[in-house]
Amino acid sequence: MASSSSSLTTGRRTGSKLKSMKLLEVLNALEEEESGQSREEIFIAPPNNASGDFTDEDSGDEDGRRGTHLPGNVLHAFVVPEDSGTGEEDDDLQLQPAMKKQKAAVEPQHVWTKRDICPDFTSWTASDPHMEDLKSQELSPVGLFELFFDEGTINFIVNETNRYAWQKNVNLGLTAQELKCVLGILILSGYISYPRRRMFWETSPDSHHHLVADAIRRDRFELIFSYLHFADNNELDESDRFAKVRPLIVRMNYNFQKHAPLEEFYSFGESMCEYFGHRGSKRLPAGKPVRLGYKIWCGTTSRGYLVWFEPSQGTLFTKPDRGLDLGGSMVVKFVDALQTRGCLPYHIFFDKVFTSVKLMSILRKKGVKATGTVREYRTERCPLKDPKELKRMKRGSFDYKVDESEEIIVCRWHDSSVVNICSNAVGIEPAGLTSHHSGAAKTQAQVHQPSLLRLYQEKVGGVGRMDQNIAKYKVKIRGMKWYSSFIGYVIDAALNNAWQLHRICCQDAQVDLLAFRRYVACVYLESNADTSSQGRRSRRLETESRFDMIGHWIIHQDKRTRCALCHSQTNTRCEKCQKGVHAKCFRAYHIR
Repeated sequence: MASSSSSLTTGRRTGSKLKSMKLLEVLNALEEEESGQSREEIFIAPPNNASGDFTDEDSGDEDGRRGTHLPGNVLHAFVVPEDSGTGEEDDDLQLQPAMKKQKAAVEPQHVWTKRDICPDFTSWTASDPHMEDLKSQELSPVGLFELFFDEGTINFIVNETNRYAWQKNVNLGLTAQELKCVLGILILSGYISYPRRRMFWETSPDSHHHLVADAIRRDRFELIFSYLHFADNNELDESDRFAKVRPLIVRMNYNFQKHAPLEEFYSFGESMCEYFGHRGSKRLPAGKPVRLGYKIWCGTTSRGYLVWFEPSQGTLFTKPDRGLDLGGSMVVKFVDALQTRGCLPYHIFFDKVFTSVKLMSILRKKGVKATGTVREYRTERCPLKDPKELKRMKRGSFDYKVDESEEIIVCRWHDSSVVNICSNAVGIEPAGLTSHHSGAAKTQAQVHQPSLLRLYQEKVGGVGRMDQNIAKYKVKIRGMKWYSSFIGYVIDAALNNAWQLHRICCQDAQVDLLAFRRYVACVYLESNADTSSQGRRSRRLETESRFDMIGHWIIHQDKRTRCALCHSQTNTRCEKCQKGVHAKCFRAYHIR
């Protein structure tokens, strides 16, 4: 696809070619469409030559340029209707009639019968010894976060950043402690943000932030942030648009899967890594569902722990396999990642973007349960009641059929609208009742609901819960590199996962997500504060953090030091205050 200055590539099916449009033209076209019929979403793909060296250079300050004036390689994006499935490339749409006839000839015939499903999966009996081990360690928020940004990952980023700076003839000398300080500032920007990041260091009383200013000098932060790097430019895969961050993706996926709770139910869906450029989309009506950013395929637990993720590159760089579309292929890749921990009877839930009878058959052969809403044209011509006929029946009515050869059920249910759902593991029985609000009568009515609908509604929201957690306090500081916002997304995802583990491991002393992020940011910033030069770390800062009652944890230290309260020797300290404190003195030290 060609990349022209300040242009976007749209994924609309307007003939045999993709149409190149200006950014404002795309947004205006979306505004003019009638709402309620189709959901549109804008997502950005990295430039075609994303592995080129020029993409490492910042095009300007974070607030120094308008988005419509950015180079075309940054403004490379797609507009995708929700009903288009993958919709990212037009290659799959240009099927010749001969190819269609050939596919129809080899596809197996499906025999549909009116009965309930008889699944042959084993029941879930797996235990999770790794989670029991984490509970016994009683890790602090920093300890949980460093399960993902571990020592190996931190040292890797330090080495690649120093290597890149050296290639630019700059002796950066970045250390692991300084990198953690930079991460602390990025985390802090999620709940304390300024229009310009330099305002953290301004001496004006309305903006100066002493915690940041005492931790690192402004110019040092800007220098490190500008050279932050995650791959060796001499070893980039030109066929991978995300080659600049691929090593980080691989490391994060490994750590996410290593420490993931072992559960039966998982969700798979699409997430958006928001693009922070100054765009005309800010002028869109608040109610119109248009988002701008990178699309990311995500597999999560039902509570929102991110187990596996992969940024979307379209069918140009990610070829679907097994006769599936791109979305179905990503589900299979997620299942393959899950099965590295053991071939257990996992149950995956996803929506109509991914579901097809063919995908259900593939997952069944892998020993994996699956349930998802499905579009009618992907039901392999299952002879269910016509939606118009079903709408004339009372709410709670449904029709269903089972594929005799594959043991896959397709159900059509009438509630406020007609819903098609497909499963290879859950059937109609035991059917239950669900409450439905009647707007005209202003009453709650009980309607019948098949078992697979009830389970789907309970377990499908994992990706949405993760998105909600990330959106609350997401990293606000960004650069003009095309992957800078993606790095913030990875940090936010790691914090979300660490907090999910905290909720599981710390039943007695749980903190909310905001307090969790504040604790990690404060520890990283205070640990790097310069206590020796010109009194930059004020006594007021130490006093405030000591008595703030936010996330103080006692941890073991190898070297014995004096207790800050009784002044005798101790081998424990407060992780946040960085002071030696006995367990018996811990409470008294932190109370005024």
